[in-house]
Amino acid sequence: MGISIRAYGRHRGVSDTAVRKAIAAGRITAEADGTIDAARADADWTASTRTPDDRLSAPGRPARTRAATGTGASDVAAGAPSSAPGGGNTYAQARTANEVLKAQHHKLRIAQLKGELIDRSQVMAQVFALARAERDAWLNWPARISSMLAAELNIDPHVMHVALERGVRQHLAELGDFNARLD
Repeated sequence: MGISIRAYGRHRGVSDTAVRKAIAAGRITAEADGTIDAARADADWTASTRTPDDRLSAPGRPARTRAATGTGASDVAAGAPSSAPGGGNTYAQARTANEVLKAQHHKLRIAQLKGELIDRSQVMAQVFALARAERDAWLNWPARISSMLAAELNIDPHVMHVALERGVRQHLAELGDFNARLD
């Protein structure tokens, strides 16, 4: 007594319908009670089932060539190595990659319509304008404050202005070394 057709399908990693078709085609044999001897059926299955490469070069059939199906987006997206002969994608992999890219595109489009995404060039322009306004405010600060500070400290206003301006420019030069990364 062996295992059921469904259990054998799970064992092989195929559907029970595929197992029934293999029995009907005579590729594997079932026991008298309808169960399947897994060890014998595995050997029969392997011996009688042709691989995709065998089907392409079967006698009496012209050999077919496979066209390149893309750039490997499914392999990159899924992080899986290619399983097609010659290192290319199978049609199913290429189609899956296409569907994944379409779904990602639609997801981004919806986020953009909801206002969850913003344009990178607009952000860069606004950050630049903000930084320039901040820099200009700091450059104008010594001229505004130097005479008041000089009066409080009984120092020459010009000396105070030059000292403050030198300090502010040095500080802005240090801040200018910062390089924002927007990857």
